[in-house]
Amino acid sequence: MRVLVTGKQGQLAKQLQLDASSAITLQALDRAQCDIRDATDVLAAVTDFSPDVVINAAAYTAVDQAESDAEQAYAINALGAENIARACLATNARLIHVSTDFVFNGQHAQPYQPSDAIDPLGVYGDSKADGEHRVQALMPAAIILRTAWVYSCHGSNFMKTMLRLMAERDDLGVVADQIGTPTSTPTLARAIFALIDNTQAQGIYHCTDAGQGSWYDFAAAIYQQAQALGLLPANKSVTIRPITTTEYPLPAQRPAYSVLDHSRLHADTGLMMRDWRAVLAEELDKLLAEMAQTLKDS
Repeated sequence: MRVLVTGKQGQLAKQLQLDASSAITLQALDRAQCDIRDATDVLAAVTDFSPDVVINAAAYTAVDQAESDAEQAYAINALGAENIARACLATNARLIHVSTDFVFNGQHAQPYQPSDAIDPLGVYGDSKADGEHRVQALMPAAIILRTAWVYSCHGSNFMKTMLRLMAERDDLGVVADQIGTPTSTPTLARAIFALIDNTQAQGIYHCTDAGQGSWYDFAAAIYQQAQALGLLPANKSVTIRPITTTEYPLPAQRPAYSVLDHSRLHADTGLMMRDWRAVLAEELDKLLAEMAQTLKDS
């Protein structure tokens, strides 16, 4: 099995490289090696490696910056997705295209199904929705995997930002009226490899960890678990305050509710999603181990 991954520097691509089994020959490419905005570049990269599966993990994810940089957001998230789909068609490769909960408007009161109508609120979500449409139009058998609130030990993400801020400050206000589900990259990578194993899988799937919470809940859990593990100084006390979205205005509007239903993923792969708090504890433990190893090697 030969698998090509775009977005090599991203946290998901790094996890896929770590978790790929010995039965998979995986090659990850960064923008210098494969600029997905360039159709010729993409076709050359895919043709050269001749993969069985392409995982498009490259994306423009700067949600607020996208509002003033729409051209680049659409070039990567929409046109880039189309370029990859065309290359997969030309080389007879399967495609797994990673998308986002931001394609929804957040007005639901129950978890979103893959079949629910999309209605993005801003440039980032709209560019990802455009990418989904382009992939589906070219490759109806492609897999579109929506996820949300992705974090890991690798790269920049909410978990690592919170840990840094908790070490620097004594008081943090975190938005409590946006509800979703944190998703670790190991969970997401496991789902992707399971979908690869199911050669009949196609269409839209949702993947997050189980349960739901607000960004405030996520931050509070990070603080509690980090203290227990010793990731924060023992005498460091941080007050974490719930605030509203209006108290923390940003250029891009976020969905107020974006919990994703992943029952179709379970039905087609057998995967059981675990509660996000338990998964968070494992990721923080990994981070602690990595820090200890870094100190040992220095």
